[in-house]
Amino acid sequence: MKRSFILFVVLAIASVPAFAAPTPSKAVANQSLDSRAADLALVRGVVANEQIAAVLAAHGLTQEQANQRIAQLSNQDLRQLAQNVNQLQAAGLTQQQWIWIGIGALAVLILAVVL
Repeated sequence: MKRSFILFVVLAIASVPAFAAPTPSKAVANQSLDSRAADLALVRGVVANEQIAAVLAAHGLTQEQANQRIAQLSNQDLRQLAQNVNQLQAAGLTQQQWIWIGIGALAVLILAVVL
């Protein structure tokens, strides 16, 4: 009797995760057409920037090709890009990276003087 009760409790506890419902990996699974159009306009506006267009041209990508590739993005990827567009960098290092480079150069210089 005691073993069957323990077995019942173990099976009940083990089956609890099976009751969990699946959740989507991205929060924007059902994006409307208006939202997609707004995201497209935002990203295309950023790509139209002179500095970004110059970097794209340096890599052999025309404005039209960039717009075609943006249009091919999935709704989820386009939404994520539009939300994080301020964090993107066209080219170059971040300020934090330059600070670490400066600290490293200073350390090398101090070691060269000491040794």
